[in-house]
Amino acid sequence: MTRGEKAEALFLEGYNCPQSVVLAFADRLGMEEETLARMVSAFGGGICRMREMCGAASGMMFILSMLEGYSSPADSEGKAALYAHGQQLITAFAEKNGKGSYICADILGKPRGPEPPSPEARTESYYHNRPCAKIVRAAAEVLSEYLGE
Repeated sequence: MTRGEKAEALFLEGYNCPQSVVLAFADRLGMEEETLARMVSAFGGGICRMREMCGAASGMMFILSMLEGYSSPADSEGKAALYAHGQQLITAFAEKNGKGSYICADILGKPRGPEPPSPEARTESYYHNRPCAKIVRAAAEVLSEYLGE
């Protein structure tokens, strides 16, 4: 199973977008899946259903940070390299996802701004009307390609 297929399957199990992407790469991080799922859970819904940065894109940035991030505020080179790679990934994601954006509202065709905090029920209709399963797959594929997998 590819990372993209795994991310899509995780979303269809009920994980949110960032959780689906991050858990598809859990083996690269050496951390418990439950911990990883908690760490990125608030990034779902374009950050707590605010419909801003897509959770799948946030999940990619989390993995990138864990694998290539810097820790010292004095590491200007590390910061610049991370930001350059992040911009490359986000741009590739926007191109690949078929929506041309990395903003949740744009991807879903909804206005930006907060929605009620209660998540929608994961029904057959929910999955049918949302592109998210394919969006998390696209994010995982872009990241997997970047990582040379």
